[in-house]
Amino acid sequence: MSDPFQVNVERPPAKRLSIFNHKGGVGKTTLTFNIASAIASLGKRVLLVDSDPQCNLTAQLIDDEVLDDLLDNSDGSGGSTIWSAVKPIVEMAGTFKKIPAINIRRNLYLLPGDIQLSDFETDLNDFWRECFQRKRRGFIGTTALSALVDMVCRVENIDFVFYDGGPNIGPLNRVILLDCDYFIVPVAYDLFSVRALKTLGRTLHTWISDWITIAGLAPDDSATMPGKPMFLGYVPQNFTVYRGGVASQQARYMALIENGVQTNIVGVLRDLDVAPRKKSYRLGEIKNFGSLVAASQREGTPLYLSSKGSASQKAAARKEFLSLASTIIKRTA
Repeated sequence: MSDPFQVNVERPPAKRLSIFNHKGGVGKTTLTFNIASAIASLGKRVLLVDSDPQCNLTAQLIDDEVLDDLLDNSDGSGGSTIWSAVKPIVEMAGTFKKIPAINIRRNLYLLPGDIQLSDFETDLNDFWRECFQRKRRGFIGTTALSALVDMVCRVENIDFVFYDGGPNIGPLNRVILLDCDYFIVPVAYDLFSVRALKTLGRTLHTWISDWITIAGLAPDDSATMPGKPMFLGYVPQNFTVYRGGVASQQARYMALIENGVQTNIVGVLRDLDVAPRKKSYRLGEIKNFGSLVAASQREGTPLYLSSKGSASQKAAARKEFLSLASTIIKRTA
């Protein structure tokens, strides 16, 4: 059996994306799930990776009893969460454990999260330092989640992977972003999102630059990650519509967001060749769908399949997410 951490193991062709913003409250998990569901509805096979220790996405998509069983048994030999998979590496007991993805619905799969991923996140700092010291264990730990996703992509013939990480700039999000081919920034039309852009670009620049150094130090028999996620664009969401447009109190932030993206993400990352020049980086926009959001979270369904809300609301949600999904498929082709 081949070693999944060897460089001669080819990376599956699935496109890997993260909808990433270290600012909380921008609806990142809701956006991730609904975009992934829309892409799956267009015939692509999609894997959701719940890499947030809060595991909100997993809690949304599977029954409480199933989730309790997963979490209660994740430390044992029959564990099947992401923590179960990476635990042997944390404990220096071998490489990752193979776990199955859960089939949520047609073309949509989930690698379930676990609150114990916070322990893995702590160890990732040590793995990162060991990479700079050219220690193979550092590369095994740093690329563990990537190798697990590789395996599932091969088994399920996945076309798109969406990581759902926490709202922070910690070591777990660092390895997620470095494993991605693309990243998308969710924003709200408010001052906090404008301010968050100032640190987002600098953080990504540091992560990518450090990984370029680490990849150059990697021993010949160690796996690495691509380490150069391309900026695909940003998605404003949860804004209020008034007379066919964005409400005035939020509309004043539209130009500030676009300028902030151009200056603090594109401008900062341009020397790393991960932010191609465009007139606008807005991929689409998702308005505030009110009660549909809470209902879809309770029911584990996309907004447009929720049992609540009016037919016109659900039709509008379907149209917006399918448009966004089509744009993402086209731009990552």
